[in-house]
Amino acid sequence: MSMPERGKCKRALKAAFPHTIPIFAGFWFLGMTYGIYMNVSGFPFWYPMIMSLTIFAGSVEFVAVNLLLGAFNPLQAFAMTLMINARHLFYGLSMLDEYRGNGWKDFYLIFGMCDESFSINYTAEIPEGIDKGWFMFFVTLLNHFYWFFGASLGGIFGSLIHFNTEGLDFVMTAMFVVIFMEQWMKEKNHVSSAAGLGITLLCLIAFGADSFIIPAMLAILGVLMLLRKPMEKWEGKP
Repeated sequence: MSMPERGKCKRALKAAFPHTIPIFAGFWFLGMTYGIYMNVSGFPFWYPMIMSLTIFAGSVEFVAVNLLLGAFNPLQAFAMTLMINARHLFYGLSMLDEYRGNGWKDFYLIFGMCDESFSINYTAEIPEGIDKGWFMFFVTLLNHFYWFFGASLGGIFGSLIHFNTEGLDFVMTAMFVVIFMEQWMKEKNHVSSAAGLGITLLCLIAFGADSFIIPAMLAILGVLMLLRKPMEKWEGKP
């Protein structure tokens, strides 16, 4: 790597790191919980280490514990993984333009895109002079490392720690509330945010807590596509 490229990397890392600090707190606690859960389920410490490094999908990793303990059923595992992570299809559509043209980094950006990395990379105001591709790469890499670090610690020290971990997953909920409020404060108008909240609430009532996410995302995508041109006029875009 040339000296100018190294300089771009360092500047991008310094710019990306502050955005990921709240993610570190959430991922560290939740990753520890996952590692401890794997440990008490009878798996050695290297299971959560490898799974957090190669799967990097928190919800699926928790579900995978029961899949590994049950009968071998790859079709069930595939269907459950697709259902749980179907929301990433919509994330991917939103990031098509953002991820285009970053060379080899695009492969890792696609693999490592999680809810938190998507939220930062989609909404962050990247400082002038910072390479966008490297910024998004380091956001993704740092978040991946935080999850791997927490899961590994939980797997290693799980047998030595005895406390009730119930409720730790609320850390991630609180973090998304903060991200949403920051985005709300940056918006010139709140039509898209209000539509998202309203549609999500209606789908929650109609489909229940276990099945509302995919219908809500489909409805939000449809409504935002219909409102795209009016919203651009309201924001003064040509």
